[in-house]
Amino acid sequence: MLMTGKPWTLAALSITLFLILLVAGCIQPGTTRENAVTPSPSPSPSVIPAGTPVTVTQEDLVAFVDEAVAYAKDNGRTAALAEFSNPNGSFVRGELYIYAYDFDGITLAHPFNPEKIGKSRLNETDAMGTYFIRNLRNAAENGTGFVTFAYINPSHNRTAEQKIGYVRKVDDTWWLGSGIYNGPVQPV
Repeated sequence: MLMTGKPWTLAALSITLFLILLVAGCIQPGTTRENAVTPSPSPSPSVIPAGTPVTVTQEDLVAFVDEAVAYAKDNGRTAALAEFSNPNGSFVRGELYIYAYDFDGITLAHPFNPEKIGKSRLNETDAMGTYFIRNLRNAAENGTGFVTFAYINPSHNRTAEQKIGYVRKVDDTWWLGSGIYNGPVQPV
């Protein structure tokens, strides 16, 4: 029963509406116009500052890598590698960033490990002893794929975390990847 003329009625209706929208998933706690994330059209993506809490899905990850592959094909390998290696570039978004390798495991671009560029990482293991670059490369040789490994998170003081990597072949000479961090490494 709606009672008009009572000062608490409007407040009660507002709270009820808010709770309905919250439960329905239309509003997320802590989301404001300033920190809301909306997809941006290619080729000028929005840049999300590192450390911004954003929930990234595997679909977002695939779209991000696909966008980078399209960028590489549209702008050429040299320009793309420079953009992918730029820690302040358009392909670093929060914890998401693009890395590039050739099929010999040589790092072509990495925004947070520039010292690795030009070096083969095929014999490098992750925090759990897995040859993660080999696994990523093998997935890329098939065209695309997901790989789970442990890697340093530049947004969390470079601590080792579980990561799901997604890769896609650009052409027969190189491939791109990115990944989603999933928290602390779980010992086997």
